[in-house]
Amino acid sequence: MGQQFGHAPQVTIDRRLASFWFASTLRPQGWQPPSVRDPITGDYATRDGWIRVHANAPHHRDAALAVLGCSPEQSAVSQAISRYQARELEDMLVAAGACAAAMRTPQEWADHPQGKAVAAEPVFAVQRYPARSSSRPQPASHNTAPDETDGMLAPAGTALSNSPFGDYRHLDKPVDLVTPDRPLAGLRVLDLTRVLAGPVCTRFLAGYGAQILRIDPPFWNEPGLEPEMTLGKRCASLDLRIPSHMAQLRSLLADADVLVHGYRPDALARLGLGEAERQAIRPGLIDVCLDAYGWTGPWQHRRGFDSLVQMSCGIAWAGMAGADGRTKDGLASHTRTQASPPAPLPLQALDHATGYLMAAAVLRALSEQMGTECGCVTRLSLARTACLLMSQPAQAADGLAPESEDDWAQISEATSWGPAYRLKPPCIIDDVPLYWDSPATALRTHAPTWQSQP
Repeated sequence: MGQQFGHAPQVTIDRRLASFWFASTLRPQGWQPPSVRDPITGDYATRDGWIRVHANAPHHRDAALAVLGCSPEQSAVSQAISRYQARELEDMLVAAGACAAAMRTPQEWADHPQGKAVAAEPVFAVQRYPARSSSRPQPASHNTAPDETDGMLAPAGTALSNSPFGDYRHLDKPVDLVTPDRPLAGLRVLDLTRVLAGPVCTRFLAGYGAQILRIDPPFWNEPGLEPEMTLGKRCASLDLRIPSHMAQLRSLLADADVLVHGYRPDALARLGLGEAERQAIRPGLIDVCLDAYGWTGPWQHRRGFDSLVQMSCGIAWAGMAGADGRTKDGLASHTRTQASPPAPLPLQALDHATGYLMAAAVLRALSEQMGTECGCVTRLSLARTACLLMSQPAQAADGLAPESEDDWAQISEATSWGPAYRLKPPCIIDDVPLYWDSPATALRTHAPTWQSQP
């Protein structure tokens, strides 16, 4: 804002309200959202330790049950898992397309090849694409760790009718942000994210006026999270297996200023939308990418969620060790047992923290773009956020005063499911209110089109 409007306002964060926003922001009136978790999602004792199975998505649930060969009841799953060693079963489930993580200590993670790879990555891995270049885009190298390096891009304004992307308009449109009290008004954000960090990012951007268009496949549902995460967004659907839908996505991308997505490293490339291709479709694109286990190392393509990363990297073990009265010095000598269950953080802290870091990456890129007009790709991961968190010194928890009526907005929000009250925003910028232009809405409610600016 200082660059765009000549004045940098004071920013204040209410840490207490921010903590509440890491949990639930909604108080429904006369209705309740369904549970976020499938009944078989959870932590299970193995022969030598613990494993977490994440089965909230039906296809992940089916894959896990096929490996275990049991009925879909928690007791049956528990009995089946008890016959395996944790890491043996982890390998089997992951190979079958399920989502699972054996519990490791922080030291075991630090010694693991993936732990080492993640620790060597920056929190924000940035690759810049010059706004104008004499060369056609070339695929970014995957032989080196992401770093602040230059990519190559077709000249801005060049027709791409001879490329596989078609002839797109809007190739060198600058981001035009002109409203001081609504600083992101006019910013078009194409949201290809799902549970949970990406939606946190785009919810925050929507609160300052960005137009968020979320695209989901027709089979995807997350009913327990939609009232939380679709606030201020338009939600549409495309089936990228259909050529005309893929063409429509490319057209939307050509008219976007920001792309936020949470696909594994090779997923968009396999659809013909690799990193350089995205910059060719929309020169100057701000591209923010998230994955679970980092962008290098043997697990870079592994499916993952917050609770799984907490198991892998030692957070769940550290909580258990603290509950048992063990100290950090006991890390190396501790033997995995079934005496105490894993004790992860009481909420999806990696998701929320990474979501806000993603939003910061967008704002940082916008700031740079005002002077350079370049595009950039910024990569983040849940595992690298976990590494950042675990590097901080432990502090005694003072506890938070419980929620009170003063913490809630006074006006009810008319969501797609019924009225609800929303927590007051925790971020206060002088003369720049954080609010949302539309209530939370169900997925696939809107057409996959951009709204024209008033």
